Amino acid sequence: MKKESNEISSNIITFQLEEAHTGMELKEILYEQMRLSSRLVRKLKRKKSIFVNDNRISFHAKLRKGDLVKIIMEEEPNQFEPEDIPIEVVYEDVDLLIVNKQPGIVVHPTKGHPTGTMANAIVYYMKEKKQNFKIRFVNRLDRDTSGLIIIAKNPFAQQELSKQMQENRIEKIYLAVVKGDVENHEGTICEPIGRPDTEEIRRRVYEEGQRSVTHYKVVNRLKGGTVLRIKLETGRTHQIRVHMSYIGYPIFGDELYGYVDENLIKRQALHAEMLSFYQPRTNDRVEIKASVPKDIEELIEKLSYR
Repeated sequence: MKKESNEISSNIITFQLEEAHTGMELKEILYEQMRLSSRLVRKLKRKKSIFVNDNRISFHAKLRKGDLVKIIMEEEPNQFEPEDIPIEVVYEDVDLLIVNKQPGIVVHPTKGHPTGTMANAIVYYMKEKKQNFKIRFVNRLDRDTSGLIIIAKNPFAQQELSKQMQENRIEKIYLAVVKGDVENHEGTICEPIGRPDTEEIRRRVYEEGQRSVTHYKVVNRLKGGTVLRIKLETGRTHQIRVHMSYIGYPIFGDELYGYVDENLIKRQALHAEMLSFYQPRTNDRVEIKASVPKDIEELIEKLSYR
């Protein structure tokens, strides 16, 4: 998407027509060239936030080379209170904020955790940086899983990243330490996961569950354990934890599905280590890595000397 460099803002997106676009209707530019969803376009029309050369024109008007299409996405208020909780920002641009979440912190406020969440921490970060955007989590992590979380700063970025997830264009790599010596050097688990009892938090593999695919590769073999890199093809709740337990190699520290020994680690040894995706505006490939937390490094060291 070609944009005016002097108007880069999280809530403004522009597109300047080239010769090849001459004769296209505004509607075609919005949907085909700017890749806006019909939901977002409807909202922008309702708010009267679509401009061509700073004027509002008909959706069916034909445009010419040099015309500048601009959309302004309304800033929406956050409903979270700011809290001074340290966060590690590993990547930030006009559309996205990516944080390396520490274990033990909930991503989004719930009845059980109304405060002290990643959302509260990000609102505080925005206040300090004099930024203002509605927090839109593109992915989630369990409280005791560490690693990379993507926050979209506007509805366009959220739309594009969600679409990439649906099309399996976002690569998500996790590091896990599992109990036992994994037999094969690499493999794929393709077993449906679901929650037969909606009152129960645990998920399990069963025939009526949703399609779930997990790829794994051995990184290191330890005494009584194996370090794996895991790539998700689907993103079901607790997917890695359920699948590894199902094939007989539960994750160390996992209270729901795994093997617990608090002398080794006090939470599940699972870390969202790497993300790669396409930047929503530029379509450039972006790859981000998060350092392995100290408690997982210590677990690996303890198992090395057992």
